[in-house]
Amino acid sequence: MTVLTLTLIMVFSLAAVAVKRVPAGQVYSLYRNGKPVRLLQPGTHVVLPLVDRVGHRIDLGGRLLRFDAPLARGTVYWQVLEPERADAVIEQADQLIRSGVINALQADATADQPERREVIAHLKTCLNQQLRERGVMVTRVELDTAA
Repeated sequence: MTVLTLTLIMVFSLAAVAVKRVPAGQVYSLYRNGKPVRLLQPGTHVVLPLVDRVGHRIDLGGRLLRFDAPLARGTVYWQVLEPERADAVIEQADQLIRSGVINALQADATADQPERREVIAHLKTCLNQQLRERGVMVTRVELDTAA
């Protein structure tokens, strides 16, 4: 009787682990043996327990990143447009954006006193050129202080 009870508990536990619920506005990347298998769209999915694991939980809504660069301080609003591309770089997205901001601001620093709007437009364009191929898009940039 004890063996039967333990077996039933294990079966129900594995069944519970096999069901993944992805909330609206998110996508989960599913990995098997360390390699991406597929993306789980919002809804309920059945996966192989003990074999499949969720690698990243990708939020499709907007995110923000505050930066404090030597030349300016501000906020970048960004979002994931293509989760299949963004899956590989989602953990480094903040660092990619931060380094892109610094590079673009340094390039603007050499220009003759650019207007604030021009700096923001150039910053957004530079970031989108760099991030678009990775499935991420900058939607807005705000500067608190400009150079």
